[in-house]
Amino acid sequence: TPGVAAPVLEIEKEELDAYRYTNKGNLVAVVSNGTAILGLGDRGALASKPVMEGKGVLFKRFADVDVFDIELDTKDPDKIIETVKMMEPTFGGVNLEDIKAPECFYIEKKLKEICSIPVFHDDQHGTAIISAAGLINALEITGRKISETKVVFSGAGAAGMSCAKLFISMGIKKENLVMCDSKGVIYKGRKERMTVEKEFIANDTEARTLADAMKGADVFMGVSVKNCVSPEMLLSMNKDPIVFAMANPDPEITYELATSTRKDVIMATGRSDYPNQINNVLGFPFIFRGALDVGATTITEGMKIAASKALAALAKEAVPEIVQRAYGGRSFSFGREYIVPKPFDPRVIEWEAVAVAKAACEEGIARKPITDWEGYRKSLRERMKKYW
Repeated sequence: TPGVAAPVLEIEKEELDAYRYTNKGNLVAVVSNGTAILGLGDRGALASKPVMEGKGVLFKRFADVDVFDIELDTKDPDKIIETVKMMEPTFGGVNLEDIKAPECFYIEKKLKEICSIPVFHDDQHGTAIISAAGLINALEITGRKISETKVVFSGAGAAGMSCAKLFISMGIKKENLVMCDSKGVIYKGRKERMTVEKEFIANDTEARTLADAMKGADVFMGVSVKNCVSPEMLLSMNKDPIVFAMANPDPEITYELATSTRKDVIMATGRSDYPNQINNVLGFPFIFRGALDVGATTITEGMKIAASKALAALAKEAVPEIVQRAYGGRSFSFGREYIVPKPFDPRVIEWEAVAVAKAACEEGIARKPITDWEGYRKSLRERMKKYW
């Protein structure tokens, strides 16, 4: 005092000034209750802390976003919603993490309705955004039209549902999408283990098993369990099959088995030791960077699609030496084994954050709209210099 009183009075008069005088505009809450930790399941709030702290490190390293990790010791969705809402004045955005389905859908939906800052469940949308980027390029390489592409999903949890919805938003026809869970195909009229989300995605199909669904399919999206896809199922797919086997650490079909079974397959996994890793770190840091920098009130479907398209476009650019050095001198060029950029590509922030920020401005949800985009790109490069 007395100096600190001045911003208090300014923020009281104009709430937007909190972004000017405090760190609100660069601060994200990473919130979990530990009910769906990685591939480990429900291990409790405290056991989720290492993952949430790790998430904070990635936010900082890749996009210079500050994070508080918040582990909530409750399984009551309404208590989580109430707690996060009470903390809204502190943060510029909220990243929900490792909360099990179907509660995660309800929690995110309600928080988006009542909060005026971005709320983003990364387990859903991160996988969707990166896989959509890969799909855009895989469809181009194989000469397919998105409106004619037949997609089969294995896994109807958070990631699977979000992928399906984003793909439909991008042009996949709902009637060309079949989703399977542990009970088989989710078809219209099925009674067993149905939810609101599954009712939305249910297809009018004769297929009842994953093997049935994969016959003649163009794309397989795996967000389920290891070794659920056999060579015979892969052989039953269409010419130039696109297979994203993203179960971690062991995919639905191994890279070696898939590529030896079908020489024409475009294969992606969740692993860094094979080509085309679908890695969420290509999404959340840069999506929040763009959203925070324009004071976005939410993260829309349009912003997610903009992120996917930016990543897809970047994969077609020549890869600089700094990226090759980060990956042991390996060279990369657009093609069947390089359909998404690498996380340690310093250009990702410039391409993706700008695309997300632009989409927010175009949709009218930016409280601090940017007009000088070249200046913004330059500021991102300057901001990230210390990390490269």
